[in-house]
This record gives sequence, structure tokens and C-alpha cells, in this order.
Amino acid sequence: MTIDQPAARPANPRFSSGPCAKPPTFNTDALADAALGRSHRAAIGKAKLKAAIDGTREILGIPDDYRIGIVPASDTGAVEMALWSLLGERKVEMLAWESFGAGWVTDVVKQLKLDAEVKTADYGEIVDLSTVDTDNDVVFTWNGTTSGVRVPDGDWIADDRAGLTICDATSAAFAQDLPWDKLDVTTFSWQKVLGGEAAHGMLILSPRAVARLESYTPAWPLPKIFRLTKGGKLIEGIFRGETINTPSMLAVEDYLNALDWARSAGGLTGLISRANANTKAIADFTELHDWVDFLAQDPATLSNTSVCLKFTDARIADGATFAKAVAKRLDTEGVALDIGAYRDAPPGLRIWCGGTVETADIAAMLPWLEWAFNAEIAAQSQAA
Repeated sequence: MTIDQPAARPANPRFSSGPCAKPPTFNTDALADAALGRSHRAAIGKAKLKAAIDGTREILGIPDDYRIGIVPASDTGAVEMALWSLLGERKVEMLAWESFGAGWVTDVVKQLKLDAEVKTADYGEIVDLSTVDTDNDVVFTWNGTTSGVRVPDGDWIADDRAGLTICDATSAAFAQDLPWDKLDVTTFSWQKVLGGEAAHGMLILSPRAVARLESYTPAWPLPKIFRLTKGGKLIEGIFRGETINTPSMLAVEDYLNALDWARSAGGLTGLISRANANTKAIADFTELHDWVDFLAQDPATLSNTSVCLKFTDARIADGATFAKAVAKRLDTEGVALDIGAYRDAPPGLRIWCGGTVETADIAAMLPWLEWAFNAEIAAQSQAA
């Protein structure tokens, strides 16, 4: 049986959830002003690193008294710095509803060996946030990159909390309106919503987090790459662009270019609107097709960046095999690259809908998804 292919194709088939699509206007000529072959400690290097920090503050609306630092090892490095430097002063609650949150649980329970209270939820759901006591330190992922769910708001975080909130926001920053007054430590990486290059993380500290750093010394030794204080005082230079280790000035230039594009797209409001439009296109598609649905159970927690889908057709014999085959068909045709579900997640697809993706490309890809589904159903039936 021959299944006719759609006539139109996405102009950009890159729907990977990380590294993500570059801004639509990107070209390598935009990197011509990179400070290559220059020291990051020279005036030009410092100026560019500070511009990256200042641009982040401007677009995300981060309060003036919050520190913003560029740190090594992407979002993972930023989260690890926070966990190893800040935890242990009081009880900690670990919230996990996908693989990266589960990884932070492993670090805290098995590596730091803290007696943490661990609250988990299945993929597609989040924990009952009303049970969280923010007089404890709380570690959580705002947007579950591998599960397609997000925290709906920060109302569950007390204004007069005694603990710190440590938030991995790597696929939320620049796509969701984060409530900074509720967040004491926030991290993200360049290669997510703005489509930057890998290896650099952002660490954002509230005054409360700084106070903890300057008043509390962990019981365990800290490697140099994690140290945020010296002599009991915050190393302020980290938050002026004096990075702990050598950054890639090419990646810095790329991030500056992405920030410029974000401004041209309407800043945070524009980026959120673009992501929402992308997600709505998929939501409209699922309404019309009963064989596919969101992995997220509650529309209030549906991610607008890492959109995870599951196949619901009763004819599918093996969900994992079927989903991989559909993803392979789309990849082979060059219409949707790297959209298979994360290896630890339930079988399905994961389509990046952040602001660097054009809604027209999502719209052009979805008929191909229908084609791949029908072609694979037909192949399965023929094999049987």
C-alpha cells in the first residue's frame, strides 16, 4: 500500500530538544566579531562576557540585586555548583518528574549523602506542590525537558520562606515567565531556548542565596570549579564575567547574537508568544487525530518548549518499536530531525517548540507526522 507524501516540507527540520535550532536569522557571518585568539581577561573579552550577562538580565527581567554568572559545564555544571555549595545547612526536599530531576536526586542522596525527602511523579505529571514545605531547601526542575511538563506557577513558594529554592530552568528560561522573587538559584544553558552553542551554563543567585554562601560552609571539600566564595565572601568577579575557567569566545559571540535576535523578536514576551504558537499548532493537530496525544496529563502543566507526544492507537503492537520507526521515517525524509523520545522516557516523540522554531515549520512537519504514522501502521499490518 502506497501512502502519499505531503507536498510541502519544513524549511528547517531541526526540532531537536538540545542543542536546539539556531535563531531563524542566524548565519556564521554574525560571528565575525568574535574575540578569537584573544584572552577572555583582556578588555575585549571582559566586555563581551559582561554584555552576555547584562543582556540576559535585560531580556529575562532579572532583578538588579540578583547575581548572574557564566559557569562551566552547561546547565549541569551550574546545578552542581549550587547543590554542592549550598545544600546541607537545613533539610532538603527533592522534586523529580523526569530524568534530569531524577539525576539531581542521585547527586544529593548518593553523592552528598544528605537525608533528603524525595517526592517524585511519573512522566507526564508533576508532584503535588501543595505538599512542599519551602522552609526547607527545595530542588526542582521548572520545565521537564524529557517529560513535556512544567511548573504552572510559583504560587506554592512562600514569600517568607526560610529555605532556598534551587531551580533548574534550562528549557524554561526565554520561553516562560519565571517568577524571580520566588527563585533563589536559577540555572540554564545557552543551547536550549536561544539555540546557543554548548558547554556554558548560567547561574543566577538571589540575595538570599548569596547570604547562604557567605554564612555557611559545606562539610565536604569543593573542587576549584565549584567554588563561589573565598574567605567567606562571594567571588564577585564570577558575576562580572571573570569566569572560573576559559570560555569559548566563539560561543560567547553566538550567545550575544542570539540575544540580539531575541530583542528583535520582541524580547521575552515575543519569545513566549512564539513558543506558545508552536505548541498550539501541535495541540490543534492532536485535537484532530485520535492516535496521538500529549504525554502531559494536565493542560496547566503542558510545556511550551519540549513537547512530548505519545501514540494511543490500539493497533500498535510495540510502542517503543513503533515510535522509533516513525521518528526514523521522518529523519530519513529530512523533515524532522532528532525527535525521538528521550531514552528514559515513555515511547513517543519529543518536538522542540521554543521561540527559535518557526510555526510555519511546525505546520509543515505535522502532515509528515501523519504520513509516517499511516505508513508505519501499514507496514506493521503487512508484516503481521
